[in-house]
Amino acid sequence: MGLPHTFLAAAPFLSPKEERIVSMKWKRLGENALFLSPSIILTLALGIYPLLWMLRYMFYDYAGYGDALFVGLDNFRRLMRDALFWESVGNTFIYAGGKLLLTLPLSLLLAVILNGKLRGGNLLRGIYFMPTIISTAVISVVFYTIFNSYNGMVNTVLMKLHLVSQPIDWLGPKHAMLTVILVAVWGAVGNYMLLFLAGLQSIPQDLYESAAMDGANAGRRFWSITLPMLAPVAQLVVMLAIIASLKGYESIMLITEGGPIGKTEVMYLYLYKLLFPVSTGSPVEQQLGYGSAVGFATAVIVGAITGLYFLLSRKMNKLY
Repeated sequence: MGLPHTFLAAAPFLSPKEERIVSMKWKRLGENALFLSPSIILTLALGIYPLLWMLRYMFYDYAGYGDALFVGLDNFRRLMRDALFWESVGNTFIYAGGKLLLTLPLSLLLAVILNGKLRGGNLLRGIYFMPTIISTAVISVVFYTIFNSYNGMVNTVLMKLHLVSQPIDWLGPKHAMLTVILVAVWGAVGNYMLLFLAGLQSIPQDLYESAAMDGANAGRRFWSITLPMLAPVAQLVVMLAIIASLKGYESIMLITEGGPIGKTEVMYLYLYKLLFPVSTGSPVEQQLGYGSAVGFATAVIVGAITGLYFLLSRKMNKLY
């Protein structure tokens, strides 16, 4: 018994050339999947799985060993009453705000200077970018020595110049936050400077030449040409800087360990101490359950601030 005539008419038919094209497409798809598989596996193992693990254990009382006890929303109730956590949130905003206010203008200023016809510009770019590729641990040890309260380089110079009569306690309660902000600025300026510089070099030079012929001075050209043309790059740089500032804690951990008396304890350092107390010398027992709840809260805070900035950027783009 044969197939119905209508079925035979509807059956797909590929020419040899079309078969080769389909075969090549499947082959290319398989090659792409093969090349992507390592990154996909790493993302699943180091990103998705820990995230799912955190989402589960933030509802448990779990110390990393033994049985996990389901406690429902108790971890979040504890979080709302945790004065140390909310103090770390406030410290994070101070740290991030100070770092952004110093880093972004300084990065843009250096980029504008290096974008000009400056002798030794390539060498200066390398020097300014150097802190970005140096280990955070090395930077922290060096600056800890520089800002040492008794025999540090800063105090030695200030006293030699008779600017101060006694050593300043740069790592004490009054100045510790300023110190870690300055260290963070020194390490971040070079990276953002290069991003600004790339944006500046993409601006057509004939715009500046036309403006100069019309009598516009350097300041007018900067405000009327440079800033508007640099806006897309600036939005990206600001967003990256906001995220990095809110999440930064490594140099603080190595220089002040969040002290003294919690003056430099930021959100992610507080979270790190809950999850890995032994590595920080904290006497507190490991708290993976509560730490997961804190991790979720910090992620929500960072995500909310980043999302708010993104929405404001889109509205600014529509207005201008």
